[in-house]
Amino acid sequence: MIRVLIVDDEALIRSGFTHILNTADDIEVVGAVTGGEAIDKIIALRPDVVLLDIRMPDVDGLTILKRLRDVSRPPITSVLTTFDTDEYVDAALRLGAAGFLLKDTDPEHLVYQVRSLMTEGSALSAKVARTIITGYLSSASDSGPDPLVERLTERERRILVLLAEGRSNGEISAEVFLGIGTVKDHVSSILTKLEVSNRVQAALVAERAGLLRPEGER
Repeated sequence: MIRVLIVDDEALIRSGFTHILNTADDIEVVGAVTGGEAIDKIIALRPDVVLLDIRMPDVDGLTILKRLRDVSRPPITSVLTTFDTDEYVDAALRLGAAGFLLKDTDPEHLVYQVRSLMTEGSALSAKVARTIITGYLSSASDSGPDPLVERLTERERRILVLLAEGRSNGEISAEVFLGIGTVKDHVSSILTKLEVSNRVQAALVAERAGLLRPEGER
């Protein structure tokens, strides 16, 4: 079972997400709390995945992400956001957020994203990948392309581009004609070589390196 904790100041979001996720036979919502309760519940309940709102009046999501750095074996954390108003997405990524979910995510997609967080260590859907990268993160730094990209093989660069487009391991497997296990090994190697902890951070590196632009513009 994938144990999930939902952290949001809106009771409707907490109850709605709880109902949706509990319909899946491999997911259990172990708690649904406000920001002020989050750290204590994470320590007590040890969830695998936390769905975390950024904007909360008591304790906000960025503060919780900072505190999670001091927690032994912290859970995989995905931020709940609306994107059209959140200027904190870049900060959340840098604090270790492994994914970004829209609050109006379709029920079926929500279940899929939680599973992706558990199996792939992040959740970066095609629908929001470009929003994250071009709308918030590509302009967050003027440091230029990351030289760590030079460590990647040509195949790893190809997989990095697909990963940054929000493709799942299964979709990447079909695209590059490799087994899913081999794709997982490549993704792990990419994260290690780029010195990042999740696919979202790797997508940012790909954008800054110009890998997501048409070939003629690189």
